[in-house]
Amino acid sequence: MTKKSFEKKASDYDCSVEAALDVIGGKWKGVILFHLFEGTQRFGELQRLIPNVTRRMLTLSLRELEAAGLVHREVYKQVPPKVEYSLTGYGQTLKPIIMGLRSWGDGYLARLESE
Repeated sequence: MTKKSFEKKASDYDCSVEAALDVIGGKWKGVILFHLFEGTQRFGELQRLIPNVTRRMLTLSLRELEAAGLVHREVYKQVPPKVEYSLTGYGQTLKPIIMGLRSWGDGYLARLESE
């Protein structure tokens, strides 16, 4: 997804929930954000933390989060290249939402185990 695809207006959405899910929805974006709350991570570290995500999907999700202004990508000019990802200030505003999802997920998993 390119930066241009995030050049949307409020009128493009029918409700604010639709807008929020357009930015952070999908299987991996919330998980990526959760791990970035712990601090700056290199690409390989994110891959180890999220073993079921493919390299391609991780790259795509990080690019979309970066284009949305939630993730900062820092490239260090060295050999081999070093790239680090961190949350922007705006990305940090998602912490209570993602942590709320984590809490709800913990309860849901406990419910599944008790059935």
